[in-house]
Amino acid sequence: MHFKHPEILYFLFLLIVPILVHLFQLRRFKTSYFTNVRFLKELSIQTRKSSKIKKRLLLATRLLLLTFTILAFAQPFFEAADSKNASNEMYIVLDNSFSMQAKGKKGELLKRAVQELLENTPENTQFSLLTNTDNFWNTDIKSSKSALQNLKYSATSFDLSAITAKIKAHKSAHKKDIVIITDAVGLKEAAIANVDFEEKPYFIIPAAEQKNNVSIDSVYINQTLENFYEIGINLSAYGEDFKPVSTALYNQNKLIAKTIVNFDTKKKKINFTIPKEAFHGYVSIEDNGLAYDNKLFFSISKNKKTNIISIGEPEKSNFLSRIYTSGEFNYHNYSISSLDYNSLEKQNTIILNELAEIPQALQTTLKAFVSKGGNLVVIPSEKTSVSNLNAFLSGFGKIQFGNLESNSKLITKINFDHPLFSGVFENKITNFQYPKVNSSFSVSSSYPAVLSFEDQTAFVTAVQNQVSGITVFTAPINSTNSNFQQSPLIVPLFYKIGQFNQKTGVNALTIGNNQPYFVDVLLTKDAILEVKGNDDSFIPIQQILNNKVKLTFNDFPETAGNYSVFDKKEWIENISFNYKRTESDLSQVNTNVVSDFKTADTISTIFNTLQTERTDSQIWKWFVIFALLFLALEMAIIKFVK
Repeated sequence: MHFKHPEILYFLFLLIVPILVHLFQLRRFKTSYFTNVRFLKELSIQTRKSSKIKKRLLLATRLLLLTFTILAFAQPFFEAADSKNASNEMYIVLDNSFSMQAKGKKGELLKRAVQELLENTPENTQFSLLTNTDNFWNTDIKSSKSALQNLKYSATSFDLSAITAKIKAHKSAHKKDIVIITDAVGLKEAAIANVDFEEKPYFIIPAAEQKNNVSIDSVYINQTLENFYEIGINLSAYGEDFKPVSTALYNQNKLIAKTIVNFDTKKKKINFTIPKEAFHGYVSIEDNGLAYDNKLFFSISKNKKTNIISIGEPEKSNFLSRIYTSGEFNYHNYSISSLDYNSLEKQNTIILNELAEIPQALQTTLKAFVSKGGNLVVIPSEKTSVSNLNAFLSGFGKIQFGNLESNSKLITKINFDHPLFSGVFENKITNFQYPKVNSSFSVSSSYPAVLSFEDQTAFVTAVQNQVSGITVFTAPINSTNSNFQQSPLIVPLFYKIGQFNQKTGVNALTIGNNQPYFVDVLLTKDAILEVKGNDDSFIPIQQILNNKVKLTFNDFPETAGNYSVFDKKEWIENISFNYKRTESDLSQVNTNVVSDFKTADTISTIFNTLQTERTDSQIWKWFVIFALLFLALEMAIIKFVK
């Protein structure tokens, strides 16, 4: 037993007072002799014995009364089993990712977790609340009530490593109690390994009753017809025994097509045909699973022609005019002597077609062109000055030409994963009519090849970044040196080069991917583009290039939907944003990784456990009760004992 105020125990010396009083009252009686009182002798002895018993009882009760009173003021208690952690700080980590939309026994997992926090968190408990995106430090349940009630699902996936890093960075003189509320969808062992606090955290893992879910994964242009687009939609089903799902296509919230999808397989692809014009809408499904992946917003811009010029001898550039047709491209060819340098900054793609030497003025102009988002293609000539070419290429990356090798080579390998060939082939073909070259340059490059020779050296390599692309051939492709112009590969290769960073298909950006977006607009130096939706708007990070603006969105917007880009009040173009589909598979629940940690069913269980284990047992009240009892006993003895 421990005392909160042990110094009060010194007052126990006061117990000597009633003892002294009692001894003082035990003075000797003098004997007085009377005649004829023998009949009173027996009564006198009995009275004296009764008086002694009463005094002793009173002494005992008074000693006990005083003892218990002093002990009560000293406030005795029994120390809690876990008293050393009584001053720990509380941290509650609440997963508000989209998988928490799943329904448990009492409704959506997140909403139920919030309700339990509001109902069971003691009002005087200080804690810090951390979600996927927001932090509320050193708060209490009354102060954080509004934030919890208005907590929205986050497009940011639950990242336990990042959250625990924030908690560790929050310096404190006290130890930390951590309660993690998550459905454990996608929880990785690596994230658990970073949880190395002195006290293992508590995990509350609410279980979803409904594991079936259908997700819209992607939308793309499957085929471009003369007057129509054939839109392809990929759907995924997670779980078992799916009912038919209604799928609808909306343009500007107007229904334009609808169908029923039967899931005989886990992956389904459906097609819709729409007019070949601008589109700004979404595709939606009716599903009893998660709600966040039931819509996919997308836009299709009105066709704009891509500006392309080639610089070189006209007879060697005729094949380009057959690829870059007037329906989709503004294509022109110029010889080096007739080139207007002022027109270069207005182009999207520039092709240097077998120039023997690149003038210094042109090099300077092209470097500025590439730095501002332009695409450049370099096709060498047999007469190319290697030193001149290497000096030019050194400004773009680690790629250098060697000597011209006059030996025939076959072009045998296609890099199907390269962006220039993405979506070109339905299957990865390995046997095709191999084109060849009669002579080629050796090349040293740290970049992956787009097309390779049979000896694994590069025929086409590319230096691509988020802003621009530089595509380099290692051999002339004129009809004398190569039959590549007759190969089916030439059309998709040059077409993709010409359309790099151009909006020629479905526009459906993913929130949080940080993929740059280019807007074709000429802005003044101080002009700012703004992105507006139905409910919110924001100003993205932007960089003005030649004839376009590079936008970077980071984690904006917070809500998926159809948006538009504005220059002040002037509409520029439409743009669409969607959530990542990483939370759609509810079978990714991984509870095994938390088997070594403390778990609980509800937050009330945790608070009750901590209260029981860390609260001292205060017993001073019992001493007060006993003191009052002995006081009552003393009064009873005085009144009733003769």
